[in-house]
Amino acid sequence: MKLPSIFRENRRDRERSRMAITLNNGFQMPIIGLGVWRMEKKAIKDLIIESIKIGFRHFDCASDYKNEAEVGEALCEAIKTGLVTREELFITTKLWNTDHGHVVEACKHSLKKLQLDYLDLYLVHFPISIRHTGIGATGSPLDEDGVLDIETNISLETTWHAMEDLVSMGLVRSIGISNYDIFLTRDCLAYSKIKPAVNQIETHPYFQRESLVKFCQKHGICVTAHTPLGGADANTKRFGTVSCLDDPILKGIAEKYKKTVAQIVLRWGIQRNTVVIPKTSKSERLKENFKVLEFELAKEDMDVIQAIDKNYRSNIQPAKFWGIDLYA
Repeated sequence: MKLPSIFRENRRDRERSRMAITLNNGFQMPIIGLGVWRMEKKAIKDLIIESIKIGFRHFDCASDYKNEAEVGEALCEAIKTGLVTREELFITTKLWNTDHGHVVEACKHSLKKLQLDYLDLYLVHFPISIRHTGIGATGSPLDEDGVLDIETNISLETTWHAMEDLVSMGLVRSIGISNYDIFLTRDCLAYSKIKPAVNQIETHPYFQRESLVKFCQKHGICVTAHTPLGGADANTKRFGTVSCLDDPILKGIAEKYKKTVAQIVLRWGIQRNTVVIPKTSKSERLKENFKVLEFELAKEDMDVIQAIDKNYRSNIQPAKFWGIDLYA
């Protein structure tokens, strides 16, 4: 028997709630999304359209990824063809380091490229301001010594208050931080009028950062895991780092559940109450990643994974390319 429309709508609402985390301002953020970092421009449109058909509604972008325009074209087509509504989507993008003194202009520039009237979430990409090189010009200028040209006249507090202005202007629903440690997160909580809704950080089984995750969650800040699979082959090739996907313990758990290691790692992240935003350019991986919502890990397996933490950062881009280790 066909259910009355009101019951079908209630069921859909419950399903969406199960797949989302409620942020500290009441907005819901899908617990799994698609990251578009290092995604080839020519492949983005088809991948985003396919991912929406699979069920993805959350897309993680950044000005620095240099593909906002291509993402915008895909989203525009998906909305115009009725595949999805704007209200069903959750779109994140980020303020680049060169634009800390130009927050409103940078946000509007990203909105134009994404062909959107508002962002669901806007993040401070890194807790550092560097020499301005033009709105949307997302370089990392170095000084004469080959070291990142850091600005010392713009504080993170000033940047954050400009982020708060975006909310009052209706350009952004939620604002947050990215790559902030406990101390910087604590400071942001102290000087903020609008608390950060999210802290997006690298975290995966080899780099669990339990203290930071618990601190954020204790204070109502949702943690989003970028690099939730430890970077996999991409970071191994780019940085020479080791991937947790090759870990024999994780392989054993994957065999037990008849899942891929990536699915086990993503499910572990979700059961920590962190949002995961894996990146993939392969259709079959998109489907596999979304299926992590269909099973659960037993507590004993969650405990086993917790025990393999190595405090091992795999995304070492700043130290490699900026001539300075921001994490030291």
